[in-house]
Amino acid sequence: MTSFLRALGPEHVGPIRARLALVLVVSALQGAVFALLVPVVAVLLGPDPAAVLPWVGALAGTTTVYAVLRALGLYANFSLGGSISRALHRRIGGHVVRLPLGWFTGARLGELNRTATSAVSQTMQVPVHIVPPLADAVVTPLVAVGVLAFYDWRLAAAAAVCAPLLWLAFRHGNAAVERNDAAVDAAGDEAAGRVLEYARAQPVLRAFGRVGTERSALDTALVAQHAAARRLLTRAVPAIVGFGFLVRLVFALLLVMAVYSALGGDLDAALLVGLLVLIARCIQPLGAAAELGAALRMARSGPDRINALLAVRPLPEPKTPADPPGSDIVFQDVSFAYGDGPDVLRDVSFTVAERSMTALVGPSGSGKTTVVRLLARFYDPTSGRITLGGADARAIGSDGVSERVAMVFQDVYLFDGSITDNIRVGRPGATDAEVARAATRAGLDPVLAELPKGADTRVGEGGVALSGGQKQRVSIARALLKDAPIIVLDEATAALDPENEAIVATAIGELARDRTLLVIAHRLGTVRNADQILFLDGRGIAERGTHDELLARDGRYADFLRSRERARGWRLTARPS
Repeated sequence: MTSFLRALGPEHVGPIRARLALVLVVSALQGAVFALLVPVVAVLLGPDPAAVLPWVGALAGTTTVYAVLRALGLYANFSLGGSISRALHRRIGGHVVRLPLGWFTGARLGELNRTATSAVSQTMQVPVHIVPPLADAVVTPLVAVGVLAFYDWRLAAAAAVCAPLLWLAFRHGNAAVERNDAAVDAAGDEAAGRVLEYARAQPVLRAFGRVGTERSALDTALVAQHAAARRLLTRAVPAIVGFGFLVRLVFALLLVMAVYSALGGDLDAALLVGLLVLIARCIQPLGAAAELGAALRMARSGPDRINALLAVRPLPEPKTPADPPGSDIVFQDVSFAYGDGPDVLRDVSFTVAERSMTALVGPSGSGKTTVVRLLARFYDPTSGRITLGGADARAIGSDGVSERVAMVFQDVYLFDGSITDNIRVGRPGATDAEVARAATRAGLDPVLAELPKGADTRVGEGGVALSGGQKQRVSIARALLKDAPIIVLDEATAALDPENEAIVATAIGELARDRTLLVIAHRLGTVRNADQILFLDGRGIAERGTHDELLARDGRYADFLRSRERARGWRLTARPS
């Protein structure tokens, strides 16, 4: 329960414990109801049945109290389940929005999806469907043992001797579940991630005919998930069945002892019947203890998963964020590594003057995208500092950095809404006139004129209804509407045809007016007009200067441009017959 309470947060500990206390009281009352059956049956079968009335009254009163509290407990528990769901979703959502954007890698999407769905559902099950019957399986038999001790110490002693054996069998079943449940959970995460990957990769898979009979990564993940679930069943089920058998063996032992005592004259026959009724009634909930314990173990993976997510530390945020007036960018001795990997950047220093343009150039894997991610505070540098307008990005805070930096990516994602909705993401409070002006400046007017509903046309999930160039113009309109002083362009025209490239380049020129620009680009037309070019080589900045200065040096930058120009000269020709 510690993991469960930690997942919910300290503000819910008091109410949860109060509900659990009510569950224990109800289970104890159930034991008392069963206990009162002993004198009722014994007196009814004895020489003076009329004397049963006081016992019947006690049984009726206790049963009434039990029924009322049980009904209240069930209502409270189901209400609690809804409260838990809301509390967990709010807590997960509140935590996720504070995590650095660099945390949201593709591999974590399936994990986050399972946490917000199955993990929350598992956690809800604990107080509603698992704890009440588990309390009945433990507390009610304990009350019964106390009653047995009052009537016949030998039966109570036998039950007490058997209790450690039952406990060991119970623990064995739980341990079998615990050993294999983690593997089932990991296999489920992998399968969920592969399903998402498979759905997103449909265009590529179909283009290359890879959606047929051959085994795919998804097939492998699903087979592994099935195998993990099968191992759990084959190892846990025998232990659970064994516990049930042991419970019935204990019942048989107590039955034989009770009958033997009655035959020997040590136990009244009428009392024997009452005690057998008590034992039989308590065996039923006890027999389900192993299954409930296993269910509790499996449900614990839900709170554990939520706690693991909540344990991911967000980037530190300032209590009073700095508000610098300028928009220059300075990297001072910045180093960074992803996780435990090698440094992607090492002691990188450069300055982007306010209202100037800096181009990042270099081969794939040289660290260009990492520079952009650090600037946007997807991560904090391992060492060194990054300043915007003279203030450390950490002192400005993630929200402040986000307000100052607008990003236009090569791969544009649009939400399943209208074009207007997607542009307004840049500034949700913008008026319709401001949205329309941003669309015009981004060159979207010809696109809107061709669409049946203009700016109100829905673009579909991911913007499937628009071409790459059209989506890029929506992205630029979004950045224009945001009106941030710093603009980052990540290969914004690399995947476009010449016509769309020219249109988008014009829109980018509009976007860059009076702003500080940091551009990742390889095309000569984009970089030659930059105020400075930084050439990265995977360790840091190998060269810096203007386009003409770097060409005059005839170094790494010049070699890189020549190799790209040679690649641009490739042509597909018909094979000679």
